[in-house]
Amino acid sequence: MNVLVLNSGSSSLKFQLIATDLDRIQRNEDARLLRGEVERIGGEAIVTLGKSNGAHQTLTAPLRDISAALDFVIRWITSDKSGLSEVRGPADVHAVGHRVVHGGERFSESVIITDDVLKGIEECIELAPLHNPNNIKGILAVRSLFGAGLPQVAVFDTAFHHSLPEHAYLYAIPYHLYRRHRIRRYGFHGTSHRYVAYRFRVLRNVTREQTHVITFHLGNGCSAAAIRNGDPVDTSMGMTPLEGLVMGTRSGDLDPAIVNLISAKEGLSAHEVEALLNTQSGLLGISGLTNDMRVLQAELKEHDDRRARVAIEVFCYRARKYVGAFLAAMGGADGIVFTGGIGENSPEIRAQICGGLEWAGLTIDPERNKKMVGKEGIISSEGSQLAAYAIPTDEELLIARDTVRCILGEPHPS
Repeated sequence: MNVLVLNSGSSSLKFQLIATDLDRIQRNEDARLLRGEVERIGGEAIVTLGKSNGAHQTLTAPLRDISAALDFVIRWITSDKSGLSEVRGPADVHAVGHRVVHGGERFSESVIITDDVLKGIEECIELAPLHNPNNIKGILAVRSLFGAGLPQVAVFDTAFHHSLPEHAYLYAIPYHLYRRHRIRRYGFHGTSHRYVAYRFRVLRNVTREQTHVITFHLGNGCSAAAIRNGDPVDTSMGMTPLEGLVMGTRSGDLDPAIVNLISAKEGLSAHEVEALLNTQSGLLGISGLTNDMRVLQAELKEHDDRRARVAIEVFCYRARKYVGAFLAAMGGADGIVFTGGIGENSPEIRAQICGGLEWAGLTIDPERNKKMVGKEGIISSEGSQLAAYAIPTDEELLIARDTVRCILGEPHPS
């Protein structure tokens, strides 16, 4: 089954074409045929296309909206230019899987998209006003291009965290506010946390019920999850992705009274303060330089930049605090997993986060850690009671697999 995986943004469209079925999933032999991204939709868009053999191509085209971008992508995929023998026309795309950011309390797993499901995604717009509308545009664009007969599946960032117990997802605010407005912790990056927890148990040769692990998705957006018996029991992001760890441009945890203070002192509205906390804070806010961890590390190494150092220290310290908190919440764990752009590719950050965790039974092997850049493997030392791993995430693969399982009515074991 050729599954087109889509992640629709406000001015971008990320996509992958993956050939998979139940047999391939079982053998872990899914085939990634093509991947790419359309950026700057609404003007002269930049289209990047990458083939399975590693060849890349960059094109430009005037694309006014998501629908036009998708039409361009499909025309290219089904043309001779793609070189794909598996896809010769639109009929060779058998299903589409969508990343949908917020499923609220209704969607606890991936589902086939019907009119009723689409209505449910629309009802979650107030919980994710910057994301769900764009995800819906992607769904409607597929319907318009392929017709209503092509199966589409929604895979929700929030679904994996549905197992959070009430004491973990409730905020200590008047309970009627939760009942009226569903103000609670939802958590995000669920597909990524779910995938690396699955890979952890494969590497450790344990069952889902034996999987007790803390997972860190560290990129421009960052989150942590405490996973006990294969299910999350806590997570760092809250009702929105703003809560929790320090991120590229998001502040993470802070005193709520700061919002009013900034508003009064800077003459900003509440909406403007929220935008500041989302887009001008985090690593960018502290350093005053960039939200890119690689650039901060280079500045520290080359110029001993004080604010770059502070930004990195705050980032790592906050993550280390969550290790301690989650170990307490879980009653202990067997491992820690690092994923995401920073988690997969920065041995220095992994080592700094894990520094001082010897009390918890974790020691990092410097050589193992240094070698694990963009690769899957253990980074802790022999005899470390708390193991540590670097595992590249693959949300698109999990979306493709969920799409197949939903269409065939199979359970979602991972």
